[in-house]
Amino acid sequence: MAGSIIRMAAIDKMVDDIRYKGQILARTHKVESAIMDSGLVGFGAGLVIALIMILVPVLVL
Repeated sequence: MAGSIIRMAAIDKMVDDIRYKGQILARTHKVESAIMDSGLVGFGAGLVIALIMILVPVLVL
C-alpha cells in the first residue's frame, strides 16, 4: 500500500513538471508570435525615422 502512494506521488510530481513546462512553452510561443507580428511595423518605423534623420540634414545643407 505504501509503495503505491510513493509511486502516485512521483507520478503527480512528473505530471506537475510536465504541466509547468507546457505552460512555459505556451507563454514563450505567445511572446515570439507577438514579436514576429510587430516586427515588420517596428522595422518600418525605424527605417522611416532613420531616413528622416539622414535626409533632413542633407536637404538643409
